[in-house]
Amino acid sequence: MRVFVAGAAGAIGQRLVPQLVARGHEVTASTRNAGRAELLRGLGADPAIVDGLDAAAVGEAVAAAEPDAIVHQMTALAGKADLKHFDNWFAVTNQLRTRGTENLLAAAKASGVGRFIGQSYTNWTNVRTGGPVKTEEDPFDPHPAKAQRQSLAALRSLEDAVIAAPLEGIVLRYGNFYGPGASEALVELVRKRKLPIIGDGAGVWSWIHLDDAAAVTVAALERGKPGVYNVVDDEPARVSEWLPYLAEVVGAKAPVRVPVWLGRLAAGEVATRWMTEARGSSNRKARRELDWQPAWSSWREGFRHGMTAGRAAA
Repeated sequence: MRVFVAGAAGAIGQRLVPQLVARGHEVTASTRNAGRAELLRGLGADPAIVDGLDAAAVGEAVAAAEPDAIVHQMTALAGKADLKHFDNWFAVTNQLRTRGTENLLAAAKASGVGRFIGQSYTNWTNVRTGGPVKTEEDPFDPHPAKAQRQSLAALRSLEDAVIAAPLEGIVLRYGNFYGPGASEALVELVRKRKLPIIGDGAGVWSWIHLDDAAAVTVAALERGKPGVYNVVDDEPARVSEWLPYLAEVVGAKAPVRVPVWLGRLAAGEVATRWMTEARGSSNRKARRELDWQPAWSSWREGFRHGMTAGRAAA
């Protein structure tokens, strides 16, 4: 296929483009940073410099590429993570998930694109009641932290728009990324013992290596039916399990433990809920319907061997 990858210079885009090229697809890869054009060309794509929030520019770029499918991977996170002011940290990304999605869908309609894949997210978005692992049928958290309301609304907007669009719309809810380009800040926090376990650490997280996220995106492009899919590994895990393990893997001291009241005071409501109440996500639908399985089936193996290097994904 001819594939237009929007936001291709990001961490997942840099893993996705080579996999698409290896499968014989012709890729136009967009970035708003002209300095990354040569990087994308080196990955085998035809670069396009375009701001995803510029509707006219997006329309022109998509029309010029004449793609069969669009893959929306546009995000814009910069600087240190700021969980206390989550919506502010995600402000531009939220615009890309709302206006940016609208721009890409309008361009898809104008150019007769048949398939559209949108990047969503799963983990802290899950409802925090009931069992520890949620499927695509479970609802979003109806009462997100105040600092995440805009971000959850942006994700909901993206998903609704993609599914309602008059084309083959697929939403991929990626779990928490790790791997080269996605783990460095996390590992540094762990090494400096700046990532404590809050309370009992009972919050359940779901992880996915960037190579596996790229591989399932290719699978969805080639054979996915319209709908929503969780993209996570096989082993959702409590913070009290994965965080000490990661510390051991990177040669750090065990993480400190702090009570909930202190965690809420020091780290804020977002981090405290995520550490203590989050629900993980099931990948059964993606495995079954996309005929996919993660090469890094567990974060245990992935943390130990895949943090700084990838491998061919199945």
